[in-house]
Amino acid sequence: MFVDTSHLPPKLGNTVHSDPNISSSHIDDDADNNNSNYNARHSSFSAYEANRLSGEGSPMMMSPWNQGSPWSKFDEGSNSQNNNIPQINGLIGSLVREEGHIYSLATKNDLLYTGSDSKNIRVWKNLKEFAAFKSNSGLVKAIIISGEKIFTGHQDGKVRVWKIQTKNPGTYKRAGTLPSFFDIFKASIKPSNYVEVKRNRSGLWIKHVDAISCLSMDQTRGLLYSASWDRTFKVWNVDNSKCIESVKAHDDAVNSVVTSVEGIVYTGSADGTVKVWQRENSGKHPKHVFVQTLLNQECAVTALVVSKSGSVVYCGSSDGVVNFWEREKQLSHGGVLKGHKLAILCLAAAGNLVLSGSADKTICVWRRDNKSIHTLLSVLTGHNGPVKCLAVEEDKESTQTDQKWVVYSGSLDKSVKVWSVSEKASMMMHNNMNADNNVSWDSAKY
Repeated sequence: MFVDTSHLPPKLGNTVHSDPNISSSHIDDDADNNNSNYNARHSSFSAYEANRLSGEGSPMMMSPWNQGSPWSKFDEGSNSQNNNIPQINGLIGSLVREEGHIYSLATKNDLLYTGSDSKNIRVWKNLKEFAAFKSNSGLVKAIIISGEKIFTGHQDGKVRVWKIQTKNPGTYKRAGTLPSFFDIFKASIKPSNYVEVKRNRSGLWIKHVDAISCLSMDQTRGLLYSASWDRTFKVWNVDNSKCIESVKAHDDAVNSVVTSVEGIVYTGSADGTVKVWQRENSGKHPKHVFVQTLLNQECAVTALVVSKSGSVVYCGSSDGVVNFWEREKQLSHGGVLKGHKLAILCLAAAGNLVLSGSADKTICVWRRDNKSIHTLLSVLTGHNGPVKCLAVEEDKESTQTDQKWVVYSGSLDKSVKVWSVSEKASMMMHNNMNADNNVSWDSAKY
Protein backbone atom coordinates (compact mmCIF):
# COMPACT_ATOMS: atom_id res chain seq x y z
CA MET A 1 0.00 0.00 0.00
CA PHE A 2 0.97 3.63 -0.30
CA VAL A 3 1.45 5.52 2.93
CA ASP A 4 1.22 9.27 2.42
CA THR A 5 3.25 11.61 4.55
CA SER A 6 2.99 15.30 5.08
CA HIS A 7 6.27 15.88 6.85
CA LEU A 8 9.66 16.40 5.29
CA PRO A 9 12.94 15.14 6.76
CA PRO A 10 15.51 17.55 8.09
CA LYS A 11 18.47 18.48 5.93
CA LEU A 12 22.18 18.57 6.45
CA GLY A 13 24.63 21.04 4.99
CA ASN A 14 28.29 20.13 4.95
CA THR A 15 30.83 20.91 2.25
CA VAL A 16 33.53 18.31 1.76
CA HIS A 17 36.60 19.38 -0.20
CA SER A 18 37.84 16.46 -2.22
CA ASP A 19 41.33 16.35 -0.79
CA PRO A 20 42.15 12.84 0.43
CA ASN A 21 44.26 14.37 3.16
CA ILE A 22 41.39 16.44 4.54
CA SER A 23 38.98 14.69 6.88
CA SER A 24 35.62 16.44 6.85
CA SER A 25 32.85 14.60 8.63
CA HIS A 26 30.00 15.16 11.00
CA ILE A 27 30.60 11.83 12.70
CA ASP A 28 31.19 12.12 16.42
CA ASP A 29 34.53 10.93 17.75
CA ASP A 30 32.70 8.91 20.39
CA ALA A 31 30.70 7.17 17.68
CA ASP A 32 33.92 6.26 15.86
CA ASN A 33 35.36 4.81 19.02
CA ASN A 34 32.20 2.89 19.81
CA ASN A 35 32.24 1.30 16.35
CA SER A 36 35.95 0.62 16.18
CA ASN A 37 35.29 -3.12 16.15
CA TYR A 38 33.19 -2.62 13.04
CA ASN A 39 35.74 -0.75 10.95
CA ALA A 40 38.56 -2.28 8.92
CA ARG A 41 37.13 -5.78 8.73
CA HIS A 42 37.37 -8.41 6.09
CA SER A 43 34.61 -10.95 5.58
CA SER A 44 34.02 -12.78 8.83
CA PHE A 45 33.66 -16.05 6.96
CA SER A 46 34.73 -17.48 3.65
CA ALA A 47 32.44 -17.78 0.66
CA TYR A 48 33.82 -21.27 0.33
CA GLU A 49 32.78 -22.90 3.59
CA ALA A 50 31.53 -26.28 2.52
CA ASN A 51 28.88 -26.57 5.23
CA ARG A 52 27.38 -23.11 4.73
CA LEU A 53 24.09 -22.73 2.89
CA SER A 54 23.91 -19.67 0.66
CA GLY A 55 20.86 -18.46 2.55
CA GLU A 56 22.99 -18.05 5.64
CA GLY A 57 24.53 -15.02 4.04
CA SER A 58 21.43 -12.96 4.69
CA PRO A 59 22.41 -9.95 6.81
CA MET A 60 19.13 -10.19 8.67
CA MET A 61 20.09 -13.66 9.91
CA MET A 62 23.41 -12.48 11.32
CA SER A 63 22.97 -8.93 12.57
CA PRO A 64 21.03 -7.66 15.61
CA TRP A 65 18.94 -5.07 13.75
CA ASN A 66 16.18 -5.34 16.31
CA GLN A 67 18.31 -3.34 18.70
CA GLY A 68 17.70 0.36 19.15
CA SER A 69 18.73 2.72 16.40
CA PRO A 70 22.29 4.12 16.69
CA TRP A 71 20.78 7.50 15.71
CA SER A 72 18.85 9.68 18.07
CA LYS A 73 15.77 11.46 16.83
CA PHE A 74 16.22 14.94 15.39
CA ASP A 75 15.57 17.71 17.85
CA GLU A 76 12.32 19.40 16.89
CA GLY A 77 13.57 22.65 18.32
CA SER A 78 16.42 22.65 15.81
CA ASN A 79 13.96 22.07 12.97
CA SER A 80 11.81 25.00 14.01
CA GLN A 81 14.74 27.33 13.52
CA ASN A 82 14.76 26.48 9.83
CA ASN A 83 11.06 27.09 9.08
CA ASN A 84 11.91 29.97 6.75
CA ILE A 85 14.32 27.87 4.67
CA PRO A 86 12.71 26.05 1.71
CA GLN A 87 12.98 22.31 2.25
CA ILE A 88 13.32 21.03 -1.31
CA ASN A 89 14.60 17.52 -0.61
CA GLY A 90 11.98 15.47 1.20
CA LEU A 91 9.95 12.33 1.64
CA ILE A 92 7.03 11.75 -0.73
CA GLY A 93 5.76 8.54 0.78
CA SER A 94 6.38 4.87 1.58
CA LEU A 95 5.57 1.65 -0.24
CA VAL A 96 4.87 -1.03 2.32
CA ARG A 97 4.18 -4.73 1.72
CA GLU A 98 4.82 -6.75 4.87
CA GLU A 99 6.34 -9.79 3.21
CA GLY A 100 10.12 -9.48 3.14
CA HIS A 101 13.20 -7.34 3.48
CA ILE A 102 13.92 -5.26 0.36
CA TYR A 103 17.21 -6.25 -1.28
CA SER A 104 16.96 -4.82 -4.80
CA LEU A 105 15.31 -2.08 -6.84
CA ALA A 106 15.10 -1.08 -10.50
CA THR A 107 13.08 1.60 -12.26
CA LYS A 108 12.16 2.31 -15.87
CA ASN A 109 9.30 4.11 -17.63
CA ASP A 110 7.53 5.08 -14.41
CA LEU A 111 7.60 1.49 -13.16
CA LEU A 112 9.43 0.45 -10.00
CA TYR A 113 10.52 -3.16 -9.47
CA THR A 114 11.23 -4.41 -5.94
CA GLY A 115 12.98 -7.64 -4.99
CA SER A 116 12.95 -9.16 -1.52
CA ASP A 117 13.49 -12.43 0.31
CA SER A 118 9.84 -13.38 -0.26
CA LYS A 119 10.35 -14.85 -3.78
CA ASN A 120 8.10 -12.10 -5.17
CA ILE A 121 9.18 -9.34 -7.54
CA ARG A 122 6.61 -6.59 -7.24
CA VAL A 123 5.92 -3.84 -9.76
CA TRP A 124 4.71 -0.40 -8.67
CA LYS A 125 3.22 2.39 -10.77
CA ASN A 126 2.20 5.83 -9.52
CA LEU A 127 3.10 4.69 -6.02
CA LYS A 128 0.57 1.85 -6.16
CA GLU A 129 1.09 -1.87 -6.67
CA PHE A 130 0.70 -2.61 -10.38
CA ALA A 131 1.77 -6.23 -10.85
CA ALA A 132 3.85 -9.04 -9.40
CA PHE A 133 5.61 -12.21 -10.48
CA LYS A 134 7.11 -14.99 -8.41
CA SER A 135 10.45 -16.75 -8.55
CA ASN A 136 11.25 -20.29 -7.44
CA SER A 137 14.05 -18.92 -5.29
CA GLY A 138 13.85 -16.33 -2.57
CA LEU A 139 16.18 -13.43 -1.82
CA VAL A 140 16.19 -11.45 -5.06
CA LYS A 141 19.53 -9.68 -4.66
CA ALA A 142 19.64 -7.76 -7.96
CA ILE A 143 17.27 -6.51 -10.67
CA ILE A 144 18.20 -4.96 -14.00
CA ILE A 145 16.07 -4.04 -17.02
CA SER A 146 17.04 -4.23 -20.68
CA GLY A 147 14.39 -3.50 -23.27
CA GLU A 148 11.44 -5.81 -22.67
CA LYS A 149 13.49 -8.15 -20.49
CA ILE A 150 13.96 -8.09 -16.73
CA PHE A 151 16.95 -9.92 -15.25
CA THR A 152 16.95 -10.94 -11.58
CA GLY A 153 19.96 -12.24 -9.65
CA HIS A 154 19.34 -14.64 -6.79
CA GLN A 155 20.86 -16.11 -3.67
CA ASP A 156 20.97 -19.52 -5.36
CA GLY A 157 23.52 -18.25 -7.91
CA LYS A 158 21.13 -18.14 -10.86
CA VAL A 159 20.00 -15.29 -13.10
CA ARG A 160 16.37 -15.48 -14.10
CA VAL A 161 14.94 -13.78 -17.17
CA TRP A 162 11.42 -12.36 -17.42
CA LYS A 163 9.51 -10.81 -20.32
CA ILE A 164 6.73 -8.25 -20.30
CA GLN A 165 3.71 -9.48 -22.22
CA THR A 166 3.01 -6.85 -24.90
CA LYS A 167 -0.71 -7.64 -25.04
CA ASN A 168 -1.01 -7.32 -21.28
CA PRO A 169 1.62 -4.95 -19.81
CA GLY A 170 0.71 -6.03 -16.29
CA THR A 171 1.69 -9.65 -16.97
CA TYR A 172 5.24 -10.99 -16.75
CA LYS A 173 6.34 -14.39 -17.98
CA ARG A 174 9.42 -16.38 -17.10
CA ALA A 175 11.61 -16.51 -20.21
CA GLY A 176 14.51 -18.58 -18.96
CA THR A 177 17.39 -19.06 -16.55
CA LEU A 178 21.08 -18.26 -16.95
CA PRO A 179 22.63 -20.67 -17.59
CA SER A 180 19.89 -22.80 -19.13
CA PHE A 181 19.51 -26.48 -18.33
CA PHE A 182 20.48 -27.34 -21.90
CA ASP A 183 23.66 -25.24 -21.71
CA ILE A 184 24.62 -26.91 -18.43
CA PHE A 185 24.05 -30.35 -19.93
CA LYS A 186 26.00 -29.51 -23.08
CA ALA A 187 28.94 -28.04 -21.16
CA SER A 188 29.08 -30.95 -18.72
CA ILE A 189 30.09 -33.34 -21.51
CA LYS A 190 33.48 -31.67 -22.03
CA PRO A 191 36.01 -32.11 -19.18
CA SER A 192 37.68 -28.84 -20.22
CA ASN A 193 34.59 -26.91 -19.07
CA TYR A 194 35.27 -27.83 -15.45
CA VAL A 195 37.29 -25.47 -13.28
CA GLU A 196 38.14 -25.36 -9.59
CA VAL A 197 35.30 -23.52 -7.83
CA LYS A 198 36.02 -24.49 -4.23
CA ARG A 199 38.85 -26.19 -2.42
CA ASN A 200 39.16 -29.69 -3.83
CA ARG A 201 35.97 -29.22 -5.80
CA SER A 202 35.39 -28.51 -9.48
CA GLY A 203 32.38 -27.15 -11.35
CA LEU A 204 31.28 -25.81 -14.69
CA TRP A 205 32.71 -22.38 -15.49
CA ILE A 206 29.35 -21.14 -16.83
CA LYS A 207 27.66 -21.54 -13.41
CA HIS A 208 27.90 -19.41 -10.30
CA VAL A 209 28.37 -21.58 -7.23
CA ASP A 210 27.34 -18.98 -4.66
CA ALA A 211 24.96 -16.03 -4.30
CA ILE A 212 24.77 -13.39 -7.00
CA SER A 213 25.45 -10.02 -5.42
CA CYS A 214 25.05 -7.61 -8.33
CA LEU A 215 24.07 -7.25 -11.99
CA SER A 216 25.21 -4.63 -14.49
CA MET A 217 24.38 -4.05 -18.15
CA ASP A 218 26.45 -2.84 -21.08
CA GLN A 219 23.55 -1.73 -23.26
CA THR A 220 25.78 -0.77 -26.20
CA ARG A 221 27.33 -4.22 -26.53
CA GLY A 222 24.34 -6.22 -25.30
CA LEU A 223 26.27 -7.74 -22.41
CA LEU A 224 25.02 -8.63 -18.94
CA TYR A 225 27.50 -8.86 -16.07
CA SER A 226 26.83 -10.89 -12.91
CA ALA A 227 29.01 -10.69 -9.80
CA SER A 228 28.99 -13.39 -7.15
CA TRP A 229 30.23 -14.40 -3.74
CA ASP A 230 32.09 -17.19 -5.59
CA ARG A 231 34.80 -14.57 -6.34
CA THR A 232 34.01 -14.33 -10.05
CA PHE A 233 32.10 -12.16 -12.44
CA LYS A 234 30.52 -13.65 -15.54
CA VAL A 235 29.61 -12.09 -18.87
CA TRP A 236 26.41 -13.04 -20.70
CA ASN A 237 25.27 -12.36 -24.25
CA VAL A 238 21.77 -10.95 -23.84
CA ASP A 239 20.68 -11.93 -27.35
CA ASN A 240 21.29 -15.68 -26.98
CA SER A 241 21.51 -15.94 -23.15
CA LYS A 242 24.94 -17.59 -23.37
CA CYS A 243 27.73 -17.21 -20.82
CA ILE A 244 30.69 -16.05 -22.89
CA GLU A 245 33.27 -15.47 -20.16
CA SER A 246 34.00 -16.10 -16.49
CA VAL A 247 36.65 -14.04 -14.71
CA LYS A 248 38.24 -15.08 -11.41
CA ALA A 249 38.39 -11.50 -10.18
CA HIS A 250 39.07 -11.43 -6.42
CA ASP A 251 40.23 -13.36 -3.38
CA ASP A 252 36.87 -13.02 -1.62
CA ALA A 253 33.24 -12.36 -2.47
CA VAL A 254 32.61 -9.90 -5.31
CA ASN A 255 30.08 -7.45 -3.89
CA SER A 256 29.68 -5.16 -6.90
CA VAL A 257 30.30 -4.94 -10.65
CA VAL A 258 29.60 -1.87 -12.79
CA THR A 259 30.16 -1.23 -16.47
CA SER A 260 31.28 2.07 -17.90
CA VAL A 261 32.17 3.71 -21.19
CA GLU A 262 34.61 2.18 -23.69
CA GLY A 263 34.26 -1.33 -22.30
CA ILE A 264 35.66 -0.53 -18.86
CA VAL A 265 34.39 -2.65 -15.95
CA TYR A 266 34.92 -2.06 -12.22
CA THR A 267 34.62 -4.71 -9.51
CA GLY A 268 34.62 -4.33 -5.72
CA SER A 269 35.13 -7.13 -3.24
CA ALA A 270 35.06 -8.19 0.39
CA ASP A 271 38.83 -8.58 0.02
CA GLY A 272 39.04 -4.77 0.22
CA THR A 273 40.01 -4.10 -3.39
CA VAL A 274 38.53 -2.22 -6.35
CA LYS A 275 39.79 -3.50 -9.70
CA VAL A 276 39.58 -2.13 -13.23
CA TRP A 277 39.05 -4.40 -16.24
CA GLN A 278 39.11 -3.59 -19.95
CA ARG A 279 37.20 -5.54 -22.56
CA GLU A 280 39.37 -6.24 -25.57
CA ASN A 281 37.95 -5.23 -28.94
CA SER A 282 39.91 -7.69 -31.05
CA GLY A 283 39.60 -11.40 -31.63
CA LYS A 284 36.68 -13.73 -32.17
CA HIS A 285 35.96 -13.97 -28.46
CA PRO A 286 37.06 -10.72 -26.77
CA LYS A 287 38.16 -11.14 -23.16
CA HIS A 288 38.38 -8.85 -20.16
CA VAL A 289 41.93 -8.09 -19.09
CA PHE A 290 43.00 -6.73 -15.73
CA VAL A 291 44.15 -3.08 -15.89
CA GLN A 292 44.82 -1.87 -12.36
CA THR A 293 43.80 -1.91 -8.70
CA LEU A 294 42.29 1.38 -7.56
CA LEU A 295 41.98 0.51 -3.88
CA ASN A 296 43.48 -2.04 -1.53
CA GLN A 297 42.29 -1.71 2.06
CA GLU A 298 41.47 -3.77 5.13
CA CYS A 299 37.71 -3.15 5.18
CA ALA A 300 35.36 -4.65 2.62
CA VAL A 301 34.25 -2.85 -0.54
CA THR A 302 30.47 -3.02 -0.49
CA ALA A 303 29.17 -0.89 -3.38
CA LEU A 304 30.27 0.79 -6.60
CA VAL A 305 28.67 3.28 -8.96
CA VAL A 306 29.89 5.24 -11.98
CA SER A 307 28.52 8.60 -13.09
CA LYS A 308 26.56 8.46 -16.34
CA SER A 309 29.41 10.04 -18.32
CA GLY A 310 31.86 7.58 -16.80
CA SER A 311 33.98 10.43 -15.46
CA VAL A 312 33.78 9.55 -11.75
CA VAL A 313 33.89 6.18 -9.99
CA TYR A 314 32.52 5.96 -6.45
CA CYS A 315 33.22 3.15 -3.98
CA GLY A 316 31.43 2.52 -0.68
CA SER A 317 33.03 0.49 2.09
CA SER A 318 32.13 -1.25 5.32
CA ASP A 319 33.79 1.57 7.29
CA GLY A 320 31.11 4.03 6.12
CA VAL A 321 33.42 5.93 3.76
CA VAL A 322 32.95 6.71 0.05
CA ASN A 323 36.12 6.97 -2.04
CA PHE A 324 36.11 8.32 -5.58
CA TRP A 325 38.38 8.47 -8.62
CA GLU A 326 38.36 10.76 -11.67
CA ARG A 327 38.76 9.24 -15.11
CA GLU A 328 39.93 12.51 -16.71
CA LYS A 329 42.89 12.37 -14.33
CA GLN A 330 43.88 8.81 -15.23
CA LEU A 331 41.68 7.45 -12.45
CA SER A 332 43.63 9.28 -9.77
CA HIS A 333 42.12 9.27 -6.30
CA GLY A 334 39.88 12.31 -5.90
CA GLY A 335 39.09 12.12 -2.20
CA VAL A 336 36.75 10.63 0.40
CA LEU A 337 33.19 11.46 1.44
CA LYS A 338 32.39 10.90 5.11
CA GLY A 339 28.74 11.08 6.05
CA HIS A 340 27.82 7.75 7.65
CA LYS A 341 28.46 6.00 10.93
CA LEU A 342 28.10 2.44 9.66
CA ALA A 343 28.70 0.50 6.45
CA ILE A 344 27.77 1.84 3.03
CA LEU A 345 25.41 -0.75 1.53
CA CYS A 346 24.44 0.91 -1.76
CA LEU A 347 25.27 3.82 -4.07
CA ALA A 348 23.41 5.60 -6.87
CA ALA A 349 24.40 8.41 -9.23
CA ALA A 350 22.15 10.88 -11.10
CA GLY A 351 23.20 14.09 -12.80
CA ASN A 352 25.62 15.86 -10.46
CA LEU A 353 24.40 13.89 -7.47
CA VAL A 354 25.67 10.75 -5.79
CA LEU A 355 23.62 9.06 -3.07
CA SER A 356 24.83 6.64 -0.44
CA GLY A 357 22.63 4.29 1.59
CA SER A 358 23.93 2.85 4.83
CA ALA A 359 23.47 0.36 7.63
CA ASP A 360 22.95 3.43 9.84
CA LYS A 361 19.45 3.69 8.23
CA THR A 362 20.14 6.99 6.43
CA ILE A 363 20.79 8.21 2.88
CA CYS A 364 23.33 10.93 2.18
CA VAL A 365 22.80 13.15 -0.87
CA TRP A 366 26.01 14.64 -2.26
CA ARG A 367 26.38 17.21 -5.05
CA ARG A 368 29.56 17.40 -7.10
CA ASP A 369 30.65 20.63 -8.79
CA ASN A 370 33.00 21.06 -11.75
CA LYS A 371 35.99 21.26 -9.40
CA SER A 372 35.20 17.86 -7.87
CA ILE A 373 34.14 19.43 -4.59
CA HIS A 374 31.29 17.49 -3.04
CA THR A 375 28.66 19.16 -0.89
CA LEU A 376 26.47 17.13 1.44
CA LEU A 377 23.01 18.53 0.68
CA SER A 378 20.80 16.29 2.79
CA VAL A 379 20.67 13.31 5.08
CA LEU A 380 17.39 11.54 4.36
CA THR A 381 16.03 9.80 7.45
CA GLY A 382 12.95 7.69 8.07
CA HIS A 383 13.90 4.05 7.59
CA ASN A 384 13.84 1.76 10.60
CA GLY A 385 16.43 -0.62 9.17
CA PRO A 386 19.58 -0.59 7.02
CA VAL A 387 19.18 1.00 3.58
CA LYS A 388 20.08 -1.88 1.25
CA CYS A 389 19.37 -0.52 -2.25
CA LEU A 390 18.71 2.67 -4.20
CA ALA A 391 17.15 3.53 -7.56
CA VAL A 392 16.79 6.94 -9.21
CA GLU A 393 14.69 8.31 -12.06
CA GLU A 394 14.34 11.82 -13.40
CA ASP A 395 11.43 13.83 -12.03
CA LYS A 396 8.87 14.92 -14.64
CA GLU A 397 9.15 18.45 -13.25
CA SER A 398 12.91 18.51 -13.83
CA THR A 399 14.35 21.33 -15.96
CA GLN A 400 17.80 22.21 -17.25
CA THR A 401 18.12 24.90 -14.61
CA ASP A 402 16.68 22.78 -11.81
CA GLN A 403 17.33 19.06 -12.16
CA LYS A 404 15.04 17.04 -9.92
CA TRP A 405 15.06 13.35 -9.21
CA VAL A 406 12.78 10.76 -7.66
CA VAL A 407 14.82 8.52 -5.38
CA TYR A 408 13.65 5.10 -4.20
CA SER A 409 15.29 3.50 -1.19
CA GLY A 410 14.76 -0.12 -0.18
CA SER A 411 15.44 -1.22 3.36
CA LEU A 412 15.64 -4.26 5.58
CA ASP A 413 12.69 -2.72 7.42
CA LYS A 414 10.52 -4.21 4.60
CA SER A 415 9.64 -0.84 3.08
CA VAL A 416 10.54 1.32 0.10
CA LYS A 417 10.59 5.05 0.64
CA VAL A 418 10.15 7.58 -2.16
CA TRP A 419 12.00 10.91 -2.03
CA SER A 420 12.05 14.10 -4.06
CA VAL A 421 15.59 15.39 -4.50
CA SER A 422 16.74 18.55 -6.26
CA GLU A 423 20.28 19.47 -7.26
CA LYS A 424 19.49 23.05 -6.23
CA ALA A 425 18.45 22.06 -2.72
CA SER A 426 19.61 24.48 -0.05
CA MET A 427 21.96 23.13 2.55
CA MET A 428 20.31 22.81 5.94
CA MET A 429 21.68 23.27 9.43
CA HIS A 430 23.02 20.09 10.95
CA ASN A 431 20.92 18.64 13.76
CA ASN A 432 22.46 16.92 16.76
CA MET A 433 22.88 13.18 16.34
CA ASN A 434 24.34 10.82 18.92
CA ALA A 435 25.18 7.14 18.68
CA ASP A 436 23.76 5.53 21.80
CA ASN A 437 24.00 1.93 20.69
CA ASN A 438 26.81 0.02 19.05
CA VAL A 439 25.31 -2.12 16.27
CA SER A 440 27.78 -4.40 14.55
CA TRP A 441 27.66 -5.85 11.03
CA ASP A 442 28.78 -9.45 11.04
CA SER A 443 29.46 -10.04 7.36
CA ALA A 444 31.33 -8.23 4.66
CA LYS A 445 29.32 -9.94 1.92
CA TYR A 446 26.38 -7.94 0.64
